[in-house]
Amino acid sequence: MPLDHYVTLGRSGLRVSPFALGAMTFGEDPGGAGCSVEESEKILSTYLDLGGNFIDTANFYTNGHSEKILGDWFAAHPGRREHVVLASKFFFNLFPGDPNGGGAGRGSIIAQLDETLRRLRTDYLDLYWLHNWDRHTPIEETLRTLDDLVRAGKIRYIGFSNTPAWVTAQAQTMALLKGWTPLIALQVEYSLLARTVEGELAPLALDQGMALVPWSPLKNGFLSGKYRRGTEVADSVRTAYVGGPSEAEYTVIDAVAAVADELGTTSAAVSLAWLRAREGTVVPILGARRVDHLEDNLAGLEVTLSPEHLRMLDEVSAPTLSYPAPMHGALRAMLQFAGTTVDGETSTVYPPLLQSDVRY
Repeated sequence: MPLDHYVTLGRSGLRVSPFALGAMTFGEDPGGAGCSVEESEKILSTYLDLGGNFIDTANFYTNGHSEKILGDWFAAHPGRREHVVLASKFFFNLFPGDPNGGGAGRGSIIAQLDETLRRLRTDYLDLYWLHNWDRHTPIEETLRTLDDLVRAGKIRYIGFSNTPAWVTAQAQTMALLKGWTPLIALQVEYSLLARTVEGELAPLALDQGMALVPWSPLKNGFLSGKYRRGTEVADSVRTAYVGGPSEAEYTVIDAVAAVADELGTTSAAVSLAWLRAREGTVVPILGARRVDHLEDNLAGLEVTLSPEHLRMLDEVSAPTLSYPAPMHGALRAMLQFAGTTVDGETSTVYPPLLQSDVRY
């Protein structure tokens, strides 16, 4: 599947590439974790020339430089911006000392969007994400502001990122009841090494027809293939701060590498193919600091995992989910179906019922 075999993003009419291009690495400030303007432009050009159309950034990435790099490139290539899905995010405060410089209140959203549009040198965004939950602002204020911006033509669709499921469900229900713009996608951390989203957010997205747009689908490079037991990775930004993978993570990394070796591909491609095989619409965000990083990850479009590979990867990476998720598996079926098969799900009998048919 090439990049120009598009998918519909959630319950909307927005068509996007099966992989998004993440621009968090565009620009070298702060901290030197990103790449130069020249390399950023090469990565962007490569992605677009291969048929990609979904670009994701945020107001605070490299202190706003990411947005400016994108804006400058599109200004230098007239006619290209109208044919891409350009997404950015609001929430992070770029103005020390100003409590209203960030967050999700009406004034701050409008101000952040105006600055984002200025840096991107465009008059609208295709998709605007809430980057994080603002617990100090009523969710109805955030939603009404976003709906006003949609009606004004400054943004076209909205989504949430890094927000609890109960807040997201409340927001979606409120939007639908009031006739405001609903959420079409959730941007979440999701990978073979980070699956706790499957407890609440992923089922919510599936139920509401929202797409999942995973960030860090390779867990900051842990699933890229360069991490192997007994080897040291010198160019990893993550390991510079938090060290290498844990023993449990290496178990998953080893399993991914084994599948990659069997299929004659890379660990990154296998990890991305696993995400794309999840239920619902899943559009991973690819981050890259060099063009070859992007090209290597695009191999994930060419890999199809067998049911056996999927089963093995599911089992080795199975997450420990928070309550009440453990109550919703085999125990739920046992208590509810009493040894029958319902909708293809076969249950056993709750043990006390084996003792007697007496009902009191």
